Amino acid sequence: MAHSSIEWTNATWNPVTGCSKVSPGCKHCYAERMAKRLRAMGQPNYAAGFAVRCHDSMLELPLGWKKPQMVFVNSMSDLFHEAVPDGFIERVFEIMRRASWHTFQVLTKRAERLEALGRHLDWPPNVWMGVSVESRTQLSRVDRLRRVPATIRFLSIEPLLERLGTVDLGGIDWAIVGGESGPGARPMEPVWVAEIRDQCVADRVPFFFKQWGGTNKKKAGRLLDGRTWDQLPAASRHRRCA
Repeated sequence: MAHSSIEWTNATWNPVTGCSKVSPGCKHCYAERMAKRLRAMGQPNYAAGFAVRCHDSMLELPLGWKKPQMVFVNSMSDLFHEAVPDGFIERVFEIMRRASWHTFQVLTKRAERLEALGRHLDWPPNVWMGVSVESRTQLSRVDRLRRVPATIRFLSIEPLLERLGTVDLGGIDWAIVGGESGPGARPMEPVWVAEIRDQCVADRVPFFFKQWGGTNKKKAGRLLDGRTWDQLPAASRHRRCA
């Protein structure tokens, strides 16, 4: 098991590695930087660097983790990348179904493929599905997510690059917000975060503030208006598309 320092999960599982840039949030991709380091260290799954690769040998790993975990799926890739075959995605979903004692968090920027393929996937109740939204031009991803029959639907609004304005949170069970961190991090204004937080509070959508980010993430911290926001969705709530 790969334990995770990501604030909203416990562990990561990467049956797919590698990706390609599709929107402004990808500019300073942490996974791309990490893949280069892992390749230099001789990690075999990253022999091709950040090129997309599916790893059969990684598929059954969660079945051996006996303690229930919150598992972020493909922290080093995007399960719905166009280079990942439909059949491999179906195999990932079958493992998640079999590993029913875990909760799996899947996140994508490729909401078009998610919507198209999602209608045909067998969605286990322990799979949470999310989309990344970093600016107003990506808000259409939220509409596509709403049409996917996942038990829990969530938004990863990270890195937040501009004011989003009013976000339709209908059918959304959780919102994560965070600023960009690492080299070249783009700034995030407090008012952008507070506006999303206030909408979540008004609509009773659990809100998780991950970080302010910047070049020194630890120093910047994750307090918003003097407190942390670590809310999680009610995993027992089952909401299906009509």
